[in-house]
Amino acid sequence: MKIFRLEEASALLPVIKPLLEDVTHKRRDHAIAMLEAEVARGFGAPANEHGDSLVMRRSARDLHEEIRSCVEEIHRHGCIVKDLDLGLVDFPALRGGQLVNLCWKMDEPAITHWHGVDEGFAARKPLSRKRAQ
Repeated sequence: MKIFRLEEASALLPVIKPLLEDVTHKRRDHAIAMLEAEVARGFGAPANEHGDSLVMRRSARDLHEEIRSCVEEIHRHGCIVKDLDLGLVDFPALRGGQLVNLCWKMDEPAITHWHGVDEGFAARKPLSRKRAQ
């Protein structure tokens, strides 16, 4: 597991943010494709009778794979995607010798919070740059 310093995690935001934005768009497109496939299928008709439904399901499958690939790319940087709906990403770090997570939300301009590894977003605490390692 990679352990980040605040500066290292902050330097990754320009890489991570576009990936998360891409995931957000692809998730929306995936949901739409799944709905369209259901409509094309005729609300219960067998999928193999409707070519449009099969094409839309393939499109949805492809989008799902692209989403998975984007999340894996974020993980390869050592970050942990916590919530795709909120765009939450954690960066493992040390704080006072303890393992914690630097916590960042996609709509935030910088990493300004942290929480314990057994805690989540609701337990975020403001980050004091003096104590961050």
